[in-house]
Amino acid sequence: MARRGDRLLLAAAALLIGVTSAAAEDAQVNTIQDIFQHLRTCWKPPPAARARPIDITVVVSFNRAGNILGHPRITYESAEASDDDRLQYRIAVMEALQRCTPMPFTDAMAGAAAGRPFAIQFRNRKTSPPTQERRA
Repeated sequence: MARRGDRLLLAAAALLIGVTSAAAEDAQVNTIQDIFQHLRTCWKPPPAARARPIDITVVVSFNRAGNILGHPRITYESAEASDDDRLQYRIAVMEALQRCTPMPFTDAMAGAAAGRPFAIQFRNRKTSPPTQERRA
């Protein structure tokens, strides 16, 4: 039987697998900084009524066409997050990735980014208090 955390990650990942993605209507991505900027435009954290603000990091890779390669992996979540907070933020991360892919890479950036893992931090707090890191 899968642990609750594993089920939460699978539920969030299922959003990516079964739904067609739509490209964000932005300029082409030509640098690594542009990748992070492009993803920030797609980020919509859950409303405070549904989840307390937390920080979450996902590792994701793209192919040359700008589509997600493999499965995104959550590598960090704020230690004080409840299971419900984690689920809401995992869903929000997967929705952001759906909105932003395929990534509109230039030809040069497509070759440079293909297969490379990117650790994307989604922060939803004004200042992050010093806490013990909790690895997912």
